[in-house]
Amino acid sequence: MSHSPAVPPAAASPSHQSNVRHYRYYDLVMAAFVTVLLCSNLIGPGKTCILTLPLIGLPLTFGAGNLFFPIGYIFGDVLTEVYGYARARKVIWAGFGAMIFATIMSFAVIHFTPDPAEPFNAKIQPALEIVFGNTWRIVVGSILAFWVGDFVNSYALAKMKLLTRGRFLWTRTIGSTILGQGVDSMLFYPIAFAGIWDGNTLLRVVMFNWLFKVSVEVVFTPVTYLVVNWLKRVEGEDYYDRDTDFTPFSLQD
Repeated sequence: MSHSPAVPPAAASPSHQSNVRHYRYYDLVMAAFVTVLLCSNLIGPGKTCILTLPLIGLPLTFGAGNLFFPIGYIFGDVLTEVYGYARARKVIWAGFGAMIFATIMSFAVIHFTPDPAEPFNAKIQPALEIVFGNTWRIVVGSILAFWVGDFVNSYALAKMKLLTRGRFLWTRTIGSTILGQGVDSMLFYPIAFAGIWDGNTLLRVVMFNWLFKVSVEVVFTPVTYLVVNWLKRVEGEDYYDRDTDFTPFSLQD
């Protein structure tokens, strides 16, 4: 791995040490990313929402989990763009572990026998089963789609940064989202709903969610620019993955 020549001398170092330094905001970005990820998977999937588009007046129905997408992908793009693929890889694994832990604990809470002496359990138990009792297909699809989709997103962004020599940030944030979210949607919905939904419905949902998320990424590009440029300045970092081992199965810097 190696730094951009534009990085101040104090921030630069040999390639084998280049991603070992301490950053002021990296841990906070990691915590924020994992928080948004858990919220999107625990709070979002249980509800569909309707929004009437202004001026057009056209009602739009979408899953509540999509509300978290713009925030999550800004964090994902920031991690790779500023700190490099290896640092983003650690965060993806942290999110993966958090999702598995939350899934296991949800299963445990639901399946422990409620205390019959507490009347409130008669109300809370069915609610917990509805909100957190996803089928194994939804759980597997969600975890696998996140893991693969985020690695594709991070890999594509890192490689495109080298190809564009660090210019045209919008091309790699949008381009990586097209690839990452395409993989995410094509994995999650067939795993979770193939054989349950009609084939045409499944295809329409996959296409809609893919196009919706890419469109949101386009709209939020100015916000991504602001966050990326601010972090590059305060961290003194603009990482280029020139010598990176892009295997996802590592936690090395």
